[in-house]
Amino acid sequence: MENYAEDKVSKFYRNVGWETEGEDTEDAKRFEDLRENAREYVSKCRLRVLRHIPESGDNILDMASGPIQFKEYFEYSKQYKKRYCVDLSSKALDDAKRKIGDHGVFLCGSFFDLDLEKDFFDCSISLHTIYHIDKDKQEEAVRKLINVTKPGKPVIIVYSNPHAIMNYIALPLRTLKKVVKWLIRRKKKTEFELYFSPHSNSWWKRFEDVADVQILPWRSFASSHQKSIFPNNKFGKKMLDILFKMEDRFPKVFAGVFQYPMIILTKKV
Repeated sequence: MENYAEDKVSKFYRNVGWETEGEDTEDAKRFEDLRENAREYVSKCRLRVLRHIPESGDNILDMASGPIQFKEYFEYSKQYKKRYCVDLSSKALDDAKRKIGDHGVFLCGSFFDLDLEKDFFDCSISLHTIYHIDKDKQEEAVRKLINVTKPGKPVIIVYSNPHAIMNYIALPLRTLKKVVKWLIRRKKKTEFELYFSPHSNSWWKRFEDVADVQILPWRSFASSHQKSIFPNNKFGKKMLDILFKMEDRFPKVFAGVFQYPMIILTKKV
């Protein structure tokens, strides 16, 4: 089915993803490390995006913005006149509108169906989104992001590396979990899961015809691995402080063999 991936994503966020318990969404509880020892580290990782966003402009595109759920995300558009938030979830956009009001333009629906002007945005961002798009349509999505962004300006994508070292270390456990989930799913038909299919880092070279491609580290570990490796205490916080410095010092290594690379596609003039 052509829209299988998009349908799965839409159902997940329509039914459970943006449900909140206290201050945290279900999305954050599943996919983020919310522990106290990781608070500063994950905040600094989110702010890495800000390093590559032009300091000022008229319009910034946030593709799959969700409800703009973390405080660091607000920083991305502070120097812009308008933040265009695109999302499949009307609930997420309603929450985003309550947060940024007239600063935002809110577009609900599939990114593929939206009629956006070429060379319109001074910057485009897409965080943890492209790998949830059908594997065969991801190139189309990225090329559309580049198309609607101005020449000389960046498209910034936080992605996932399928060849991250922890994926191989954790392979036996991950296989077991898949079997358990399959058994549970046979009894429970209401479980909602996301489509997930990332390409390798080398895949991004295909955009060199229209953009300068740079791959940098965003964060090294998936939250489940991060929680297993770094204890929730002062020692764990110190370990994460060192990790952040190492990521900045050796960007090629950490982008190449760890979990979350940040892709900066600067559109050619």
